Amino acid sequence: MIQLRRLPDRWRRLPTTVRDLPLALAFALLAVVPALERHGTQLGDLPARPYDTLTAVVIALECLPLAVRRRWPAVCLALVSLGFVVDQVRSYHTVAGAGLAVALVSAGAYAEQRRWAVVGLGSAAYLLLAIALDRLGSGEGVVGFTTFYLLLASAWGIGAWLRQNRTAEAERRRQVEEVTRAAERTRIARELHDVVTHHVTAMVVQAEAARYLTGAPDRLDQTLTAITDTGRRAVGDLRQLLDLLNPDHRTDDPRTPSAGDLGTLVAQTRQAGQPVEFVQDGTPPAATGSTEVTAYRVVQEALTNALKHAHGSRTRVHIHHGQGQTTVEISTDGSGSGSGSPGGSGRGLAGLRERVTVLGGDFSASAQAGGGFLVRARIPAGNPS
Repeated sequence: MIQLRRLPDRWRRLPTTVRDLPLALAFALLAVVPALERHGTQLGDLPARPYDTLTAVVIALECLPLAVRRRWPAVCLALVSLGFVVDQVRSYHTVAGAGLAVALVSAGAYAEQRRWAVVGLGSAAYLLLAIALDRLGSGEGVVGFTTFYLLLASAWGIGAWLRQNRTAEAERRRQVEEVTRAAERTRIARELHDVVTHHVTAMVVQAEAARYLTGAPDRLDQTLTAITDTGRRAVGDLRQLLDLLNPDHRTDDPRTPSAGDLGTLVAQTRQAGQPVEFVQDGTPPAATGSTEVTAYRVVQEALTNALKHAHGSRTRVHIHHGQGQTTVEISTDGSGSGSGSPGGSGRGLAGLRERVTVLGGDFSASAQAGGGFLVRARIPAGNPS
């Protein structure tokens, strides 16, 4: 059963010549079936001629080139047209003449270069064929020959329509791939911003504090240890993000942040010298998903900004897991000092607003009336990552 399922894929991987050969052979076999003799196209309505040795050559010209109808469409059309001309002039009227329609559709669909030259040469050849048949006593007349030419032109038009659709589909897929790549680059850039900004800010704040602890060796050693731990976490997170650029990376990475990691995040922020109150109520979602990741990033960015702009100020983190949504509130008093911390570009808050909005939630970040800053996000649940 598994091998049968793979047959279509194996067939599509074969060269186009091999895949088109059965069609060419099928036309050739139909042309030699006795019951179908004289049932082919009869342009000019000339008296039928008995089959002879040349008939085999005509059938071969009208059928076998169909094997290369996609690889060399112009060559296929030229050979099949030559066979068709001989077929009509000699009045064999074989079923193989139907191969001309297939060749025209294929040329219209797959010919890439000098398409108008092909149309012009084909039209000129048909005009010469009509003149030759008329001189041989054809009773088609101008109306008959014109009607048949329009039928041939319709076959080419069908091929051109197929080619246009194929080109449009290829363009659509290219645009989808570009949008997907852009979205992936944006996602990775956002993750890099979140990880690098948080860890580096914590390291800068801790290093700045270490300047004033030279007289307290125990506290200085504790601060330096915290800086080392933060650096190691930054390296680990960066390595994880860089692994995403590897096409062989696993998509079920267990290190994806979730609501369960918020306690560790708060502890790291406290270690950097920021007093943080952490309250979490309700039942977190059973499975890690976009809701948890977004909630984690909101808290991470808010704590990073608190370290930057209000270091030492009281910060409160409140996570409420309600039915169908998670609410995140982070408030920071404005009495601290932002000296010694790197400045911000505002990219983090803009990225958070986009994250939350994509999930159908609400996000706000604004200064409080009495000083300080408040970040609030409502994130709907049910968005598995």
